[in-house]
Parts: sequence; C-alpha cells; structure tokens
Amino acid sequence: MKPTNFLLAILLITTTSLVSQSIEVDSLHRPRNYHIQVNQFQGYPDSKQDIIFLGNSITAGTNWNELLGLPNARNRGISGDTTFGILERLDEVIEGDPSKVFILIGINDIARNYPDELIISNYEKIIRRIKKGCPNTEVFIQSILPVNNTFTRYKNHYNKDEHILAINKELKNLSKTNNVNFIDIHPHFLDEENRLSRKFTEEGLHLNALAYQTWAELLKPYLK
Repeated sequence: MKPTNFLLAILLITTTSLVSQSIEVDSLHRPRNYHIQVNQFQGYPDSKQDIIFLGNSITAGTNWNELLGLPNARNRGISGDTTFGILERLDEVIEGDPSKVFILIGINDIARNYPDELIISNYEKIIRRIKKGCPNTEVFIQSILPVNNTFTRYKNHYNKDEHILAINKELKNLSKTNNVNFIDIHPHFLDEENRLSRKFTEEGLHLNALAYQTWAELLKPYLK
C-alpha cells in the first residue's frame, strides 16, 4: 500500500470510529405517562388464560378484547414506548404467566435512531426473559408495520423504511433461532409504493379502524 493510501485508510477508520462513538442512545427515555400506566397494569388481576398484546401506541390504539371477541385479551400497549421500556416493565407480564404474548415494538426506537443491532439485541433479551420466566407462554413476534412519508405529522418516523425492513428480516431470523412464532403482518398494510396504505391511516403512522380489523383477521389463526 502506498503511503498516501495508507494514511487515507487510517483517516477513514478513525472517522468511522468517531461517527459510531457519536451515536448516543438514551435508554432511559420513557413516555410521559409511562409509569402511571405501568402502575395500572400492575394493579390488574392476572390469569393464566390471558392473551397479552405488548407494545407501543400501535398496540394501545384498540380494545383487543372487543376487536377479537376475546374477554381474556389484555392490552399492554403504551404510546411512545420502546424496546427499553418493554424490558423495564416486562416483569409485570411475566409474573402473570399468560397463555400468549403478542409483541409489536420498535418503530419508536427507529424514530429515535437507535442502531438496528441494538433493537434486535433488546428483542432477544425480551424473548429470553419471557421464555425463562414463564416457559409455558407462547410468544409471537410481529413484524414492524410500514409508515407513509406523504404525511407530515410524525417526521422522525418517516423515511426509515430500510431500517424497518432490515429489522423485520432479523426478527424473523431471531424468532427461528429462539423457537418462537413470527407473524409477518408488514406486507399486508402496504400500498403500491411500499408505504403504509392511506386506507389504513390518517397521518402515516397510527392505524384506523379498517387497519385494526385487517390486523385482527391476520391474528385469528394464532388465537385458536
């Protein structure tokens, strides 16, 4: 290697290292009402027949027991939550020893620019803790839903499509490795431009009634 090329290589390595070191992850960030909702969840009675829906605002946005016609369906979604928030409150779910847990989390991690590998690492911790704490619980990992950047309300969440796809691919692999179920709901919500279809959303991120009805139909085979 010529001296100039060697110096250029060193410069590139140093620059890459500095860029990677400059990424700061606020693992302690929690939504404003996070602790209030966690306290509420802790006060609810548990049953081994419970079916838990665990996630962020996408999960929180419907009444799962009414949507699915299942009185034992429990909503454990918190708007704005991340994989770090799930890890912090996961004991509340584990202690209930539920029948099933359906997990959808990660879009807020992506919006906050958490590295993909960190999100996957947190997912693996979630899976392993559930399998260890309540081994009879059936775990379902759902792919992260698409967004639509033709809207303007949630700019931090838009234009992250490559990250959503990359994480979903790794979630499928992770589910297989850890012997849990993977449900790829992402493709069912796409338009012809591979964005969250306008028929499913009013602002490009959260879901409307039609979207939840579509989601419910996708889940029915796993609820028997």
